[in-house]
Amino acid sequence: MSELDTSVQLCIFDTSRGQSDGQELDKILFFYPSESPFSAQLSLIGLGEGIITFTKMFSPNAPCDIIDTEKRSHVFFQPEPDIWMILVIEKRKESGELGRTRALQAILMEAHGLFTLFYGSIRALLLNSPSGDVARSCLQAFLPDYISDVMTVKRLSMLSSHSGLQERGTIQMMALDRSTALEVQSVVDLLQSWFGSGRIHHTLLLFQDLLVSTTLPPEDAAHLYTYARMRLIPAAISTSSGGHSLKKVLSRANSSSVHLKASASDITAAGQRPSPADSSNHHSQFFTPRPLQHDKWWRDNDGFLVTDAWGVDAQGMSAITPTVWLQQSSQERMKLVAYQHKQLTVVMLISVMHLAPNADGSHVLRNQVLEKASNKLNALEDRLSKEWGGINANHVPGYRYLYVDYDSRVSKASPAGKIATLTKDSLLSLDKVRSEIDIAKGRCDGSGEAQPYELETCVRTRSNAWVVVRIRGNHELYLVLERASETLLLTAEATEKFSRRHCDGIFASD
Repeated sequence: MSELDTSVQLCIFDTSRGQSDGQELDKILFFYPSESPFSAQLSLIGLGEGIITFTKMFSPNAPCDIIDTEKRSHVFFQPEPDIWMILVIEKRKESGELGRTRALQAILMEAHGLFTLFYGSIRALLLNSPSGDVARSCLQAFLPDYISDVMTVKRLSMLSSHSGLQERGTIQMMALDRSTALEVQSVVDLLQSWFGSGRIHHTLLLFQDLLVSTTLPPEDAAHLYTYARMRLIPAAISTSSGGHSLKKVLSRANSSSVHLKASASDITAAGQRPSPADSSNHHSQFFTPRPLQHDKWWRDNDGFLVTDAWGVDAQGMSAITPTVWLQQSSQERMKLVAYQHKQLTVVMLISVMHLAPNADGSHVLRNQVLEKASNKLNALEDRLSKEWGGINANHVPGYRYLYVDYDSRVSKASPAGKIATLTKDSLLSLDKVRSEIDIAKGRCDGSGEAQPYELETCVRTRSNAWVVVRIRGNHELYLVLERASETLLLTAEATEKFSRRHCDGIFASD
C-alpha cells in the first residue's frame, strides 16, 4: 500500500457547525487528500480553529493569515462568514521559504471565486441544504480538478518565487488602437441587440489568452476570464476535438459527471434565485457538473464550443448548456454559450430568468450568430491577428514591471520570459518588499479606516539592482531595474518616464 502524499493539504470548514460533542466531523466540508484519516482532518481543523480564536482576541477584523514552521506553512483565508480555508504546504529543501502569504492566499481566493461562479456561495448551499451534503458534493466535484491544475508543491513553489511581478485574479488586456476598439464595440452592440429567447445579456471576448472586451463588472469578469483561460481558449480546449462528434460526447456524458442525490431546488438555491424550469422538476435526480475536468470542451463544426461536463437532457439527445452565477452584478444565473474562430473566443451569457420554462435559448442564439455575426467575427479575428504584437508585446526595454488596477481588476506585466531573466537576488528582494507592503496594507484594512493607501519606495539590492514601488490608492506599480550604474536620482527619473508613457502619469511624484 502506497504512502499517502500529504505534501499539499486543503481543508474547508464551517466554524458554526459541529458545536456538540461527537458532532465535530460536521464542521468538515472538504478535505484534500480525501483519503486522510478523520483523526488527521480533525487535528488540522482543531489547530486552525484554535489559532483563529486566539488571534481574533488581538485583531478581530483580521485574524491569522499564516503559521510558518520549519517543515510546513499553513495559509488561512476566510472567503465567507464562518467559512475558512486552510492550505498546508510542505516546504521543499531546495526551495526553503514559499514566498508571500498574499500570493498563496490569492490561490485560495481564485479557487473560491471560480467555485461561486458555477455553484453559488457555500453559505447559500448550506442554508438550502442544512445537512451539508449538497455543499460537500459540489466542493468535491470542483476542488480536486482545481488542485490538480495548481496545487502541487513544485507549482506552488514556482508561483511563489516568481509572484512578485504577477497578480493572480486579475485580467490581462489586449491593447487596441482606436479603429479596432470601435470595430469591437460594433460587434458587441450587434450581439446584444438581439431579442427573444436567445438574447445576450453579457459578453466576454478574448484573443488567445488576452481580454479584448467585456460588459461584465470587474469581479464577475475576472472569474469568467480566469475560467476561459483555463478551459475555453484555443490552447486549452481538447486538441483532438476534430475527431469527436456531438453524439460521441453525449454517449459518455452519464459516466463523466459526479452524481449528486439532491433535488433541483437544492442546486438552484446556491444562487438564491431558483428558475421556473428547475422547480418544475423538483424531484429529479441531479448530478454535479465538473467545470474544470480536463478534455471536456470541444469545438463543433460550426465553431461553437461543446461540453458534456454539465450532462445531457432527459432524452439524452443534447448536451445541457453550462450555467454560471453572477455574483457582483445581479446574483443571477446565466446560460454560457461560447463561439470560437481561430484565436478569437466569444463568451455569451443568456439570463435564465428571461427564458420560458424548459427553454434553453442556446439553439436560437447559435442560429443568430451564424446568420448575422459570423462574418463580422471572422473579420475581427483577422484584424486582431494583424494588430497583436506577439508574446513580448508588453515588454518595455530596460524594465521588468507589474502594474495593477484593483478597481477594474486589470494588470499589465512584463512577459514571463523577460521576468525569468531577473537574478534570484532581485526576485527575492522584490518578494520581501511586497511582503512588507502586504503587511502594511493589511494593518490599514484591519483598522477600518477608509483613507487611500499611498507609498513610494526605492530599495537597492545586494546585486546593485533597484526595486521601486509606487502605490496610489488601488493602483500599484512595481519595477525592477537591474542597472548597477544608476543612482537613486536616475532611478527616480526612469520611474517617472515609465509612469508617463505606460500608466497615464498615475504614479507621478508631483
